[in-house]
Parts: sequence; C-alpha cells; structure tokens
Amino acid sequence: MKLVPNSSRKRSINNLSVREIQVVALIVQEFNNDEISIQLKISKRTVESHRKNIFKKTQVKSIVGLVVLAIKHKLVDI
Repeated sequence: MKLVPNSSRKRSINNLSVREIQVVALIVQEFNNDEISIQLKISKRTVESHRKNIFKKTQVKSIVGLVVLAIKHKLVDI
C-alpha cells in the first residue's frame, strides 16, 4: 500500500461560482459566517450553503485544505 499525498488528488476551483470564490477568499482571511454574510450582504444561511457547496465541489475536507487550494490557485495574495 502506498500513501498518496493530498496534493496529488484532483482538486480544482474551476467549478466554483464567482460568489463561491468570494466566500473562499473571505474564509482564508479568517472571516466567520456572520462576518462573511455582512461583507457580501447575504444571509448567514446562504453563506453556509456556499461553504457546503465549496467543500463538495473542491473535494477538500477541512479549512486547511481549502486554504492550501486557494493559495495554489492564487485566489489570495499572501
């Protein structure tokens, strides 16, 4: 059995909507759901739906994975 690093799994941001990318950028900046809803002028429930869809579309399992993916795809400037 060979351990395959997470980075070799096929993960992509290509299927994310513009709004989902905005949510990712705010998550990476450590905004919580309430703060994201205020920034984007959407409901907290909508933010939760976006987060759920982001995780499903990108196949990441944690915030750390999401941050790594965002950095890899240059969604954020660090």
